[in-house]
Amino acid sequence: MLNRREKQVMNAVYTLCRNKQVCLVSPWEILNLLPPKQKFNEEKLDKILRELQMDDYFEMISSERKGEKMYVITLHPDGLAFKRSGVQEKRKIYNKLWLSLLGAAVAFVAGVLLRVIFKVG
Repeated sequence: MLNRREKQVMNAVYTLCRNKQVCLVSPWEILNLLPPKQKFNEEKLDKILRELQMDDYFEMISSERKGEKMYVITLHPDGLAFKRSGVQEKRKIYNKLWLSLLGAAVAFVAGVLLRVIFKVG
C-alpha cells in the first residue's frame, strides 16, 4: 500500500507516460505535476522514485541529456494498473461503508423488535 506522497508521485509518472510503457521525463516535469503544498524537492522525489522502483511499479534509469537529469521510466504491470487499483481501493471503502450502515440498520430494527416482543407493561 502506498502512502500519500508515493501515490502523488506515481500519479504524476502515470500521467506523464500517458498509457505508454516507456517514457523519458525530467524531474522538473514530475515536480510540476505535484501539489505545491507538499514542498517536494529533487532529492525527496528521487528517494520516492527509488522506493516505487523497489516496489516494482516501474524500472527507472537515470541519465543526462544536455546537462539535465532525465529518467527513463519503464512501467511494470503494477504501474500500468495504478489507476485501476485506485478505483478498486475506493470501491472497497464504499463497500465497507455500506456494509457498516446495513449492519447498524439491522441492529436498530432488531432492538426495536425485541423491545416490542418483551415489552413489560
